[in-house]
Amino acid sequence: MWQTVKQVSSLCKIALICGLIVVNGVNEVTSVEFYTEKPAFLPSCKINEPGFTKCSTNTVQKLIDQLVIGIPEVVKEFGPFDPMRVHDIYFKQDSSDVARVHANLSDVIVKGFSKTIIKESRVSKKDYSWITKIFLPKMRMDANYKMEGRILLIPLRGSGKMFIEIENLDIKLYTKTRLYEKGGFTFDNVTAVRVDLNMTRVRTNFENIFNGQSKEVERSTNEFFNENWRDFYEALKPIISETVETILYDVMHKVFELIPANFFVEDIPTSEQLYGTKN
Repeated sequence: MWQTVKQVSSLCKIALICGLIVVNGVNEVTSVEFYTEKPAFLPSCKINEPGFTKCSTNTVQKLIDQLVIGIPEVVKEFGPFDPMRVHDIYFKQDSSDVARVHANLSDVIVKGFSKTIIKESRVSKKDYSWITKIFLPKMRMDANYKMEGRILLIPLRGSGKMFIEIENLDIKLYTKTRLYEKGGFTFDNVTAVRVDLNMTRVRTNFENIFNGQSKEVERSTNEFFNENWRDFYEALKPIISETVETILYDVMHKVFELIPANFFVEDIPTSEQLYGTKN
């Protein structure tokens, strides 16, 4: 059996059909450079047919559901989809009337994306960029923080553990792409993302927010932030937006390197057809 697997692996490498393939058993593929056959979990749509947006919305939901189950190539690079580990965030805001803050977040863990609901996925026929409406019942970010500055006129200087918990998070995701060809398929290169966020509640807690000088003042300050969460959210909005954008960009960039755009939109043009020149 082992000899057979080695022979199959060698033949695949020689053929260069689908990049680097590791075969376990008879037919199970556990690692590929990109998919050369449409995965069973992914419905395809045609942008030039009626009902495309409904079909596209269902397709993106199926993709998210599979990410929760686990796509091996994505898990290998990022770990689990939920909870997800995010790289360190460095934040500086000096231009706001609400806050002037310098903050570093490390060991960032984000929970809640396994409950993602795709409300709508629209694709532009002009440039094949996307607008996606996403809903999360709850998102929570835990991290170690270092912060200096002021929020709502309160001077802050501290470091320790913190969390931000958001309820009923609506995300409007704007995605820019550039089509390119590889191995006889058309792919989406995700070049930029931007999010607009709305929610019904934000809760936060910062331990050691005054460098341990007064636990009572620390407790009352956290209570004040939660009572005035809308104003406090405006101070934290860039951190939250950057975190969500980072997660969505990194995951989408990997997914769309892995899965050809043809498998999402069957009648997508080639880059030469769309741009007029080979890309």
